[in-house]
Amino acid sequence: MDISSTIQQVIISAFPILIAIVFHELSHGFVAYKLGDHTAKLMGRLTLNPIAHIDPVGTILMPIMLLVLTNGQFVFGYAKPVPINPMNFKNPRKDMAISAAAGPVTNILLAVASVLVLKYVLSPLSYVLSADISATVMTPLIMIFQSSVAVNVVLASFNMIPIPPLDGGRVLTGLLPYRQAASFSRIEPYGFFIVIFLIVTGIANYFVMPIVNLFLSILHVF
Repeated sequence: MDISSTIQQVIISAFPILIAIVFHELSHGFVAYKLGDHTAKLMGRLTLNPIAHIDPVGTILMPIMLLVLTNGQFVFGYAKPVPINPMNFKNPRKDMAISAAAGPVTNILLAVASVLVLKYVLSPLSYVLSADISATVMTPLIMIFQSSVAVNVVLASFNMIPIPPLDGGRVLTGLLPYRQAASFSRIEPYGFFIVIFLIVTGIANYFVMPIVNLFLSILHVF
């Protein structure tokens, strides 16, 4: 992958990644707020302002490194986690699971929205506009929305890995019986290292890729 294609890929992916992770975190805080926890709102995290959500490593450095190291085949990023205090919920375990599920659900909805824009707005316009406008404006826009589909599907699928602190782990904790949930939640302090191990060894692909392919097959209907 040469420098120019890397720069092009970064430019194309930057906006979709930013939108995906900002809405992902915002949805956690918004759903938690609706369920009774005002922590995110009080800390100024219920906002679309990306500055409030950007993590220098997870939002900027990691996606760029993955783009370069995987030749543009895989990109992943994360924002600063939205603070949630489950003690403010009426049903802490259930409501925490719902708040956690809001992130992946939002990413899938963004992927669906991107597909609809591609099919019903950008593709028709590319046929009726002049060749020059289509090449200079429509083609980059189509590539950005195609990237949005991929980024949101991958982000949703990856976060569904059932290991806390990923969303899938929090959802599983809420679904398990209390005793098993308490035992399972004890791995959370080591969850980040477990996830890194799964990524480095490629084991994560065996969980993520089937979900990615499933979502892409469903989106193909649109």
